[in-house]
Amino acid sequence: MEVTVGSYNLNNLFSRFNFQGVISAVADNDTEVNETVLYEFGPQDTIKIRDYMGRLVKGKDIDKINKVAELVKEMDLDVLAIQEVEDIDTLKLFNRDYLQEKKYDHVALIEGNDPRRIDVGILSKYPLGGITSWQRAVHPDDPTKTVFGRDLLQIEVLNKTRSRRLFTIFNNHLKSKYVDFRNQGDPDAQKKNDARRTRQADIVAQIVKAQTRPDSPYIILGDMNDAPESTCLEPFAKDPELNLVDALAKAKETRAAPSQTPKPASKIWSHRFKETGKPALHELYDQIWLSPSLASKMTEAWIQRRRTLTTGGSDHDPVWIKLEL
Repeated sequence: MEVTVGSYNLNNLFSRFNFQGVISAVADNDTEVNETVLYEFGPQDTIKIRDYMGRLVKGKDIDKINKVAELVKEMDLDVLAIQEVEDIDTLKLFNRDYLQEKKYDHVALIEGNDPRRIDVGILSKYPLGGITSWQRAVHPDDPTKTVFGRDLLQIEVLNKTRSRRLFTIFNNHLKSKYVDFRNQGDPDAQKKNDARRTRQADIVAQIVKAQTRPDSPYIILGDMNDAPESTCLEPFAKDPELNLVDALAKAKETRAAPSQTPKPASKIWSHRFKETGKPALHELYDQIWLSPSLASKMTEAWIQRRRTLTTGGSDHDPVWIKLEL
């Protein structure tokens, strides 16, 4: 049985709705949409504007949604772990309205910790079993604060008859290297980001070891916001008990990356960051790590290249593998 599994950061997939309100009273007999009626919010009405860091959060541009949907349909994977989606309704709408004939039967997302409201979830053609959010996990170095800024989502993927578990996915979106403007004056801001990513990687390892056996089939994947060989990821990537295999170490490109100067030193990258006046950085932020029992069943590994660097709908390229189970 062939099963394809991937990971894709959809890059700020917010819904088009920018506010919600509770109006204390409506016009009498108003049972349908009527453009001639004007509703005004009064002092007793509840209004909640969706914002982040003082800025209005807007829905993702439709053209960009179509771009990420194009890649999702092009891959047509059996199981796709996703990052940076606002909520379950937004993910369901994306699945129904943008994937259409290639939409997924099983969709899941749990609200996490991110103040920007970007969550991790899953699209699957296979039934899903238990789903566990580890968003309340803490690290012993800082037990008063949740370690995951977003979440670690544990998801069981079942066979079509739901009679057995094929594998378990641990979907991640670890701490970014990005230092926002509020912390630009802190010389240790980058070190703090790295320290938190390291603590997150440590808790990932602890959770996976507690939830699995040495012969369990499982996949640790997602947007790790760091290179596979980074010291920050070593707590799970180099853990001798887990003995994980980097599934993308020899991944191929589905097509050549868009031309750029200078060329990337390696073809094994999924995220491109271009700071003004500096050469672009290419790193494999999006990763797939396999348990030993699954690693022997992998037959292919791919990076799904976007067609353009600046208008692809996301600053990430999806990654995926093929398993023969």
